[in-house]
Amino acid sequence: MIKLTVFFDDPFWIGVFEKVEDDKIEICRVVFGQEPKDCEIYEFVLKNYNNLKFSKPLSIDEKPKKKVNPKRMQRKIREKLKEKGIGTKAQQAIKLDYENKKKERKILSKERREKEKQLKFEKKQEKKKQKKRGH
Repeated sequence: MIKLTVFFDDPFWIGVFEKVEDDKIEICRVVFGQEPKDCEIYEFVLKNYNNLKFSKPLSIDEKPKKKVNPKRMQRKIREKLKEKGIGTKAQQAIKLDYENKKKERKILSKERREKEKQLKFEKKQEKKKQKKRGH
């Protein structure tokens, strides 16, 4: 099953594709810019769906529903409304995917920095050797 949710995240309109298969969810986030019309969304899906890059599959935690006291439910709803966090499962999956990619980028950039540092050191050593050989 595939689902598209379009919402306003100041200052842009965002589309979130959710692909659910076998208790796994894959998500993709698309920035539309200004508010898209239904026909524009339909055209976008037809033209660009195959090019979308979905996240790695994440498992969905479905818990059985328990009966909750109405007052407790109202309190929880009020607390949730006060929070400014991302709410839906797809949006949480986007956040998690973003964090994972951020960690990967950090590791890659650190490795690249270390390689550059090592290369610079080796060039410096080679230059020292060349100076000594000259005398």
